[in-house]
Amino acid sequence: MALSPTPRALFFDVFGTCVNWRSTVVGELEAQAHAALNSAAASLASRVRLTASDMTTQHWGEFARQWRDGYRKFTRALATDPSVPWKSVDEHHLESLKELVVKWQINGLWDDEQLRAISLIWHRLEPWADSAMGVSMLNRLFYTCTLSNGNLSLLGDLRTHSTIPFTHLFSAELFGTYKPSPRVYLGAAEKLELPPDQCAMVAAHLNDLRAAKDNGLQTIYVERPGEEEWSNEQVEKARQECWVDLWISSGNGSKGFITVAEKLGIELNAADQSRRLSTSAPVGGA
Repeated sequence: MALSPTPRALFFDVFGTCVNWRSTVVGELEAQAHAALNSAAASLASRVRLTASDMTTQHWGEFARQWRDGYRKFTRALATDPSVPWKSVDEHHLESLKELVVKWQINGLWDDEQLRAISLIWHRLEPWADSAMGVSMLNRLFYTCTLSNGNLSLLGDLRTHSTIPFTHLFSAELFGTYKPSPRVYLGAAEKLELPPDQCAMVAAHLNDLRAAKDNGLQTIYVERPGEEEWSNEQVEKARQECWVDLWISSGNGSKGFITVAEKLGIELNAADQSRRLSTSAPVGGA
């Protein structure tokens, strides 16, 4: 066993760790812009039409990055300042989207109903190709629980859409704050009636893992393309300090959550192999 003591529960960060938010969100924004620009019923201002028409995949990628960055700032502000009024991630995503279309000078490209529908794309993010099979394998030995800042309705929809078979859905919403507040990590352990050291946090973000470790949880780092916020120097420092208990690199044939399962003593069986062969996307791919 790569972890000691052997955990009984694995807590999973979701956005970026389990699902590829970037490709899904960019694809949705592009598709909805194309639909609006080509709608016979739409009456768009010339400025909006010209600006949106000139936006490339790279532009929408930057738009999506700013949307995601706004979420990070929002959740961290609420986690550290109790005076900030509570707001769900769904509410934030809609408000942030409305602000961004103004910032990018494309306000009017979508009406309010369309903006609300687009904001819910975070309920339908595509999983990394190893996520469902890896969690299915891990379910043989552990509770597998989401521990995300996403609200419960969002996480429920993601579990259905992605077919990742988590045994439990835990949201920071249950604890009235957001990660990296200690109340989230310790509250999740308490809900399972487990001491923190019998729980392990699984994430593609070292800041999430650092907070989990500071609250007594074990840590599993799974590298995902484009997900780490820390600099190369900070990443190397974390590696040297060895506070990550299990580090799954993205290269050298790594298979993400499947590699996590293998490191924790779970072997692929015939059902896993069959499921893997039926998957068209490469395991661990983007």
